[in-house]
Amino acid sequence: MKTLSVYRPFAMERALNDFSRYMDDVLGERPFDVSLNRKEWMPAVDLKETGDTYTLEAELPGMEEKDIALHVEGDILTISSKHEDDGAKNVSPGKEKDKKDDENYIIRERRSVSFSRSFELPENADPDSISARFKNGLLTVSIKKRPESKKRQIEIGINQ
Repeated sequence: MKTLSVYRPFAMERALNDFSRYMDDVLGERPFDVSLNRKEWMPAVDLKETGDTYTLEAELPGMEEKDIALHVEGDILTISSKHEDDGAKNVSPGKEKDKKDDENYIIRERRSVSFSRSFELPENADPDSISARFKNGLLTVSIKKRPESKKRQIEIGINQ
């Protein structure tokens, strides 16, 4: 494997994502957005490769550094988070938050969100060199390539 790729261990998740993209193509906007009914949300991610580094950038709006977990196990890099907005703290799944007398929501779209995304590292990635920074809702993860895997020019000699 030569590039950083998304690690998707579940075929059903892939099928649902494919179906969702198909529905987007057919209907335009999603009239039945299942993500509104789910507790999971997936951040937008960009992956790029430079000469000696892979860089992963994930959009995590409204989150703080303390909300984000980043770990590597073998050749799998996982980014995960559990974030609760102020109005959804201590809410068990399927149960409504106890309303206070002064709460009278007309629309309630903010809620707790969690996600976990895993990426399979390429063979030439150095897991010990992974570093990350978080600023203004953007998580940037840098993964250096192993020195022995860098591209090098080989000179061709003249046979005598």
